[in-house]
Amino acid sequence: MSDLLKSLSVSASGMQAQSARLRHVSENIANADTPGYHRKTMSFEELVIRSDHTGQVKPGPVRLDQSDLTRIYDPGHPLADDSGHYDGSNVDLVVEIADAREAQRSYEANLRMFDQARQMTQGLLDLLRR
Repeated sequence: MSDLLKSLSVSASGMQAQSARLRHVSENIANADTPGYHRKTMSFEELVIRSDHTGQVKPGPVRLDQSDLTRIYDPGHPLADDSGHYDGSNVDLVVEIADAREAQRSYEANLRMFDQARQMTQGLLDLLRR
């Protein structure tokens, strides 16, 4: 029974981590046209409790992508310098959409695992009641 409960917690932690990832991807997409915006990235870390590897994951620290910002030529823009250029963002919409799809599919896979473990736990409890 404890293995089924552990699988529920592992799946739930995966869903929480992918939800956080999807939130950062959506922030990146929303700010793709914001001048000077740096893309946010995050990684996942394994959750270790008292030197015990739980199999759960948690979102790691949010980092800003330090790649070069896009130089945009628009002499009429209020942020343009003497040459008519200003710094755009370093968000690539194709990469962000691919990341969003990957996060969505990972979330759905964790959801299916959570539901399967829940059904198995329910079946086990039904058997024990008989």
